[in-house]
Amino acid sequence: MSTRRFLRRVTAAVVATAGALALASCGSTEPRSLLDDIENGHVTLGTKFDQPGLGERTPDKDFVGLDTDVSRYVVNYIADKNGWNEPDITWRETPSAQRETLINNGEVNMIAATYSINAGRYKAVDFGGPYLVTHQALLVRGDTGISSLQGIADGTRLCSVSGSTPAQKVKEALPKVQLQEFDTYAACAEGVKQGVVDALTTDATILAGFAERYKERYGDDFKVVELKNEDGSYWTDENYGIGLPKGDGADRDAVNEALTEMWESGEFRKIIDEYLGEDFDPGDMPDIGDLSFLDES
Repeated sequence: MSTRRFLRRVTAAVVATAGALALASCGSTEPRSLLDDIENGHVTLGTKFDQPGLGERTPDKDFVGLDTDVSRYVVNYIADKNGWNEPDITWRETPSAQRETLINNGEVNMIAATYSINAGRYKAVDFGGPYLVTHQALLVRGDTGISSLQGIADGTRLCSVSGSTPAQKVKEALPKVQLQEFDTYAACAEGVKQGVVDALTTDATILAGFAERYKERYGDDFKVVELKNEDGSYWTDENYGIGLPKGDGADRDAVNEALTEMWESGEFRKIIDEYLGEDFDPGDMPDIGDLSFLDES
């Protein structure tokens, strides 16, 4: 299938997402207080709708995945600690390129959506966390022959999402590949399946979910390829955080306390096991609340 034909097939989905965002922009134009809205009994939380194992809207309009459960844990922990009722939740789809805008316009209280903390984003929004550290990788078909970072030849067709950290990394470090940026990871994954692109590049957590989903549905040989430097170190570290409006330290501190309790209580391990499998290793508990790694970027 040609790239042009494939792009025509995903255009309808892109237009639908854009329409939803346009309607969303008619709401509040000021950042919202997470603590105030939890106390008032209703919060709007941002997540992804198309990432298996992380943030996904099911056919019956339920919302499942690691990030959605992390969000539920955080707001319910804050409510319980303060003696408030657990709030009702409205879920808002938050594409990568729109996240800072949705936070600053007051469309959401917070976002947990495979949201890597980096210096550029930190200028626009605040972050709780990190609550998970992962690494950039590739989703490939078994017949591509790509098995390492060094095996990515010039002209390789890589796909990632517009506005994402992995897309920016590819532009900077691999300028001779053909980078195609789609609106969603699901569109990129379908591109790998159809042979329109050679690989999807993003965080290993995201790719693990797609690999399992595609194996279940199609039985094809999809696999995740780790990207490591020649010295064995990971090509990137992706520190997942919860995006919040800039400057509200009380909100950030409350989120960090909830994330710390989530790890220390063992609840995060249960969430990992349910959505990413017992073989997935999240590593040690990150230093939640410490963003000093941004000074190195």
